[in-house]
Amino acid sequence: MTLIFEQIVDTVMQLPPEQQDILADLLRGWRIEARRREIAQDASDSLNAYRAGRYKPQSASTIINRLRESIEEK
Repeated sequence: MTLIFEQIVDTVMQLPPEQQDILADLLRGWRIEARRREIAQDASDSLNAYRAGRYKPQSASTIINRLRESIEEK
């Protein structure tokens, strides 16, 4: 895997700057789209879990307090 990655990097370094920029834009776009799919899947999973009754309704203040606590722990 490392050898293949190094070969790819070497090949990209031989490309003209314009093509390197195009490749960078493509990679960035692919990563953004992959992350969007992950977020959409997480949202769908959470919604399904909520509908299945695995989550209990909570007040906003309870949720905010838990978020603050988790931030403070980090």
